[in-house]
Amino acid sequence: MAEPFTIYKLTILNMLDKVDFPLTNTQISNFFLEQEYTDYFRVQQVLNDLSDADLIRSESTHNNTQYTITAAGRETLGFFRDKLTDAIEHDTIAYFEKNKMELRTVNSILADYYKTPNQDYAVRCQFRERGTNLIDLTLTVKKKEQAEAICNNWKKQNEDVYAYLMDILMK
Repeated sequence: MAEPFTIYKLTILNMLDKVDFPLTNTQISNFFLEQEYTDYFRVQQVLNDLSDADLIRSESTHNNTQYTITAAGRETLGFFRDKLTDAIEHDTIAYFEKNKMELRTVNSILADYYKTPNQDYAVRCQFRERGTNLIDLTLTVKKKEQAEAICNNWKKQNEDVYAYLMDILMK
């Protein structure tokens, strides 16, 4: 049997290979913690190792990191997929089935902000579906608190904002 760190790496590659959207650090960590495979710190170490080896790609925002598998990661998984047990495969599929809508929603509605060169805050709000941006809106505000409020409200009201914009722009 392969050593645990190898199994953890292959499990993450397998998870990322099974979805057509990025998974967040929280989603990957929750899988390992719910299954009681390992602890949070080992998961972080494995994610860093995979990223350093260019087997996964990470994209960070102010409040989370999302991961996707690279071509090299898929190739590596192909070589070593037989090291994953049927039980791990079953647990992975069960986790995705149980959390499918929540996983997709978290990765479809994105909001982040950053400081601009003239010291304002640019807030980028996105609504993605199957890798395509349905809306990609950037607003500029003066205060960090405003940027944070827009990010939080976008996650709750994105469908209403999208519907309103479509309605008003299609007239």
